[in-house]
Amino acid sequence: MVKTAMTVISLLVACMVAVSPIAEAITCGQVISGLAPCFGYLTKGGAVPPACCSSVRGLNNAAQSTPDRQTTCGCLKGVYASNSGINLSYASSLPGKCGVNIPYKISPTTDCSKVH
Repeated sequence: MVKTAMTVISLLVACMVAVSPIAEAITCGQVISGLAPCFGYLTKGGAVPPACCSSVRGLNNAAQSTPDRQTTCGCLKGVYASNSGINLSYASSLPGKCGVNIPYKISPTTDCSKVH
């Protein structure tokens, strides 16, 4: 499981390096990289690390437009689908635990095209 997480994180870092620094739209690489400090909480629960909440707040601040929110939603669904160790209950509670209100439910059934 840890090896898989490290592989995903390594791929994300590579994707972030490849993304143009002048791009203003949020990317899945940014979303996944932002979630890296949260992986322990998302899989095991417990206390949410301060670095995780800082990243969650940063992602929320970066995703202010409808397209950015839809991209973030789709990326979250993809992360959940590709990591069977993530507990959906922990994932759903994460924004609230970090003092962030997002305009959609974190769920594999969320229709991201309806996020505004």
